[in-house]
Amino acid sequence: MMGRGSVKHNTRAFTAKNVDRERSRENVEFCHSDIKEVYWQLFHEALERYNAKQKRNDRKIENYYEKIRKGKQEKLFHEVIFQIGNKDDMNAKDWQGQIAKDILVEFMADFQGRNPNLHVFSAHLHMDEETPHLHIDFVPFIRNSKRGLNTRVSLKGALAKQGFQGGTRGATEWNQWIEAEKQELSKVMEKYGIRWKKLGTHRKHLSVLDYEKQERAKEVAELDKQIEKSETALHSVKKLVDNRLERVENLAQINENLRKSNDRLHTDNSKLENAYTEAEQRHSSLSGKNRLLQAENENLRGKNAKL
Repeated sequence: MMGRGSVKHNTRAFTAKNVDRERSRENVEFCHSDIKEVYWQLFHEALERYNAKQKRNDRKIENYYEKIRKGKQEKLFHEVIFQIGNKDDMNAKDWQGQIAKDILVEFMADFQGRNPNLHVFSAHLHMDEETPHLHIDFVPFIRNSKRGLNTRVSLKGALAKQGFQGGTRGATEWNQWIEAEKQELSKVMEKYGIRWKKLGTHRKHLSVLDYEKQERAKEVAELDKQIEKSETALHSVKKLVDNRLERVENLAQINENLRKSNDRLHTDNSKLENAYTEAEQRHSSLSGKNRLLQAENENLRGKNAKL
């Protein structure tokens, strides 16, 4: 069964809604390497040889990983998913699920040896979902190629090197290889007394893949919902902050107006104090003059009486 390939999902870098985190410790990580490092290990010598032969700089390849990533002929890596039974007869929570786990572990032990042209860089057995299943991510490659890099990425070429030649539309290299791996899995199953029930149609063989795709779609939908909720919350917080900033600005303006008003009152008070002081001085001066006039008036009255 071919998967879309999500290394972050397989390594549980993020936890989807259908994952029981309490059982994640029962998962098995067979291997996990950085894919860019894998590309360097597999192809850097071939890339150096290829570029050394090029007389024109525009024909040289600066980064083989980026060339494949941006190209349309080959994928950076492929993923295959193996699962035994379903949630009803091989549930991960029951003892049957443990048998399925043991079978998949034994099956995985010889996978790389059976597939020398498929470099496995990430492989994980999940026990924290409904049914035990195995994700295998690999880079297909061939050596001694007559075009391009003499060691290069090629799914069709890698499977051909392992003896799977394309035939009819339904008997592609991939389908032939998948069928061969199923046979290897069935051999391990027989050791544990479990028979492989062939479902009969290619559509039914894809049921596990369809389930995985549906679960991935649910994961993406759930992440979209979380993003939407976060954006809504962010908008609400921004609106609240804007309102509070507006209130602060209004309070600052009110404070500025009060300060100006206080300054005016202070100025007016100073003027009143000065006016009061001047009035007191005038009153004192007038009182002195009035006393003098009264004294003069009394003196004149005395003189008038004598006459």
